[in-house]
Amino acid sequence: MDSFVDRYLRETAEIAARTDREALTQALDLLFAAWQRGASIFVCGNGGSAANASHLAADLAKFTVVSGKRRFRVHSLCDNAALISAITNDLGFGHVFSEQLEPLFEPGDVLICLSVHGGSGADQAGPWSQNLVRAATLAKQRDGLVLAMVGFDGGALRKLADVSLIVPSTAEGLSTTPHVEGFHVVYHHLLCARLRELCEAAPPSENA
Repeated sequence: MDSFVDRYLRETAEIAARTDREALTQALDLLFAAWQRGASIFVCGNGGSAANASHLAADLAKFTVVSGKRRFRVHSLCDNAALISAITNDLGFGHVFSEQLEPLFEPGDVLICLSVHGGSGADQAGPWSQNLVRAATLAKQRDGLVLAMVGFDGGALRKLADVSLIVPSTAEGLSTTPHVEGFHVVYHHLLCARLRELCEAAPPSENA
């Protein structure tokens, strides 16, 4: 057990050191610009990434609040179980995010997609995360922006995204789902903490 703990924490430290600082800056710039222009931000993911998407939406909505300043307009697409099940029942799970975006997404809005593999790979139900790929495609067609938080090679989402935050592998090429999902939370906490600072420092004209 001790050797497993040591190895896991050593890998975690290595991934942190190898994280692309420029990509984090680009993600920060994208989100702060969305706040400045009052754009809506939509967040989605599957499985553990769905929980991370809900967490990110909550932190963008609440943690970044600065008295007297405009708030982030953010919506999680993972939390309406009745709507998700209705769309799945009628159209299939591949449409659960794009159908929610259909009446809401406007030019200049932002879609954040969280995914371990980014839409590459498949299992018994077929190709992974095609609901995210469909949602990202809709966002681009509507002249929106896409931020992908992914792992491994980034998959299809990396190719669609304006900015990709890819959790790097270790020097030995190791990458695991727990590391990827864990670092997505690390990244989103970092982004929200800095966004709050930027909102605090913004001119008074950028208010509610």
